[in-house]
Amino acid sequence: MSSTTDKIKGLANEAVGNVKQGIGNVTDNDKLKAEGKAQELKGDAQKTVGDAKDGVKSAADTVKSKL
Repeated sequence: MSSTTDKIKGLANEAVGNVKQGIGNVTDNDKLKAEGKAQELKGDAQKTVGDAKDGVKSAADTVKSKL
């Protein structure tokens, strides 16, 4: 998966997670709040993976250009 794909999926999971948490708060549904928080954290992790891939690619490109 590309870094951009990871970032997009991460943003989508964060957004859906936030919506679930909001609905859980309004309906006082603890299960939905927990699911939303878990999905938000999953999205955050996916974005971090995308950022890491960008960093590795950038470092590899820098090394390549010096050779």
